[in-house]
Amino acid sequence: MEKKDQLLSINIPESHKPRVVIVGGGFGGIHLLSGLKDDFQIVLIDRYNYHTFQPLLYQVATAGLEPDSVAEPFRKMIGRNRDVCFRMVKVDRVDPEAQHIYTTAGSLSYDYLVIATGSQTNFFDNPNIAKNAFPLKQVTHALDLRSHIFQQFEKSEMIADEQVRKRLMTFVVVGAGPTGVEISGALAELKNHILPHDYPQLDVNRMRIFLVEGLERVLPAMSAVSGGRTQKYLERMGVEIILSDLILDYDGKTVRLRNGGEIETDTLIWAAGVNGNLPDGFGEKSIFRGKLAVSETCQVYRDQKTRDVFNNVFAIGDVASMSAEDGKGTLPGLAQVAIQQGRQLAANLLRINRGEPVRAFRYRDKGVLATIGRNKAVAEFPGKICLTGWSGWLVWLIVHLWFLIGFRNKAVVFANWVWSYVTYDRGIRLIIRPSTKSTDPVSREMTGEMREDI
Repeated sequence: MEKKDQLLSINIPESHKPRVVIVGGGFGGIHLLSGLKDDFQIVLIDRYNYHTFQPLLYQVATAGLEPDSVAEPFRKMIGRNRDVCFRMVKVDRVDPEAQHIYTTAGSLSYDYLVIATGSQTNFFDNPNIAKNAFPLKQVTHALDLRSHIFQQFEKSEMIADEQVRKRLMTFVVVGAGPTGVEISGALAELKNHILPHDYPQLDVNRMRIFLVEGLERVLPAMSAVSGGRTQKYLERMGVEIILSDLILDYDGKTVRLRNGGEIETDTLIWAAGVNGNLPDGFGEKSIFRGKLAVSETCQVYRDQKTRDVFNNVFAIGDVASMSAEDGKGTLPGLAQVAIQQGRQLAANLLRINRGEPVRAFRYRDKGVLATIGRNKAVAEFPGKICLTGWSGWLVWLIVHLWFLIGFRNKAVVFANWVWSYVTYDRGIRLIIRPSTKSTDPVSREMTGEMREDI
């Protein structure tokens, strides 16, 4: 660490303007950044140098899109604005009393700090699942999973042992929220339209896709109508759905269920929950259920019980826990919440700088979407408006294109979708990050050979 400190410096230029440090470049962070004007010096910090459009990561994982079409470099977004700096470092610790953050490249002072670090996969303290399952929160996760999926079929075509082949061709998705539903539907479309052409000598019909949900229905956060329709879509596509059951353990070969059942598989995709990606430095009185507790102005509580806040420390998006207006629970972990909080906080920081009173955040529910596959999606909007099938799918396409960052990304994604729709093809079936998750000797041998060649 001493050697690193001597070589690296966060090196932010001096400025007479108040300094806003934004930790995290997700939906909340970039919309906050775009809403701030020249009144501040802004420092954006992230461990990656790009913003990721997470709702489409499942399409990267299933060969529908390339990773650069769902990512946008921060420096491209910032341009030549001299009052905005980006630093690709990891934040180790925050000291809200001293108004300092400590990173892998040294410390940095701030006038205003915004924690927008998003969420991380919650494995519910199960080390075996954390070690052996595939999460889907980052571009690297999607690339690992994509390579693993096609690696399974390359091995299946060469393996002689029927029991091993069955395990290789079995996929288990945990969590029937939007992410779990979308990845299950995408795997089913691979099975029904893509893999039979790629592997004509392999009986792809033997591929099995399980979707496991601990609650009693699919899409539990949406209406019973949407959940029921989604379940029918998935079952028609060949997905086997297990409800009201939990994963107890997974050793890389066998999934053990709470009801006593077991599923032999090399692939467990974890979409069962997240918690806040918290930096160190905040005490227990600031944390509620794994997230930073915030006031209605997004200020982090120093003490939730006394309602005492840090005046210049804010949190937005998935890392923040804000009470819903009706007092029933907290706001959902949706991109729209983060986007609206980022925009509102930008306006409030400008008000603070002008000496004006800040305004409380009010979430405007714009609906929830989930796609299952071609011409199949559900879309719910306020006022009990529910669209399913082709109409829901069209709305899903428009909304996701609208919120993608960058014209190039919109154009590339749209072109890929049109091509896939017309041809039933996904042309990005590349194994470029050989998976090391599998524990069987064939997998280790194959992966070792590939890595040696590289």
